[in-house]
Amino acid sequence: MPKNKGKGGKNRKRGKNEADDEKRELIFKEDGQEYAQVQRMLGNGRCEATCIDGTKRLCHIRGKMHKKVWIAAGDIVLVGLRDYQDDKADVILKYMPDEARLLKAYGELPENTRLNEGVANLDEEDENTVDNYIEFEDEDIDRI
Repeated sequence: MPKNKGKGGKNRKRGKNEADDEKRELIFKEDGQEYAQVQRMLGNGRCEATCIDGTKRLCHIRGKMHKKVWIAAGDIVLVGLRDYQDDKADVILKYMPDEARLLKAYGELPENTRLNEGVANLDEEDENTVDNYIEFEDEDIDRI
């Protein structure tokens, strides 16, 4: 019978909280990196993100973050640009909501960037908008 050499299996690894660095230092972009906002998740460790420079890129989530750092639509991430493919990038870091607010306060993100709201913001509707409802008469329904 084999001897147990490790300290546990899958459930022990699942219980570890490696992302317990709540007060980490704010990381700014460098050469070859860009800030981006995730538009939608595509699955298979990929997402579609709009970079601050206005380009929409297909981003690959790096293996160290895969299944450890959960990324959702609307999150602000730091992506590494590729020299050989301009339409693709690699997600390096996900900013926590308070870090994203700090980036916006420092002027790293444009003022029109929406934070912590996801892509489709349905809560904040303008009060002057008109609901576009179509009303049918009973005669119209009978013709259908």
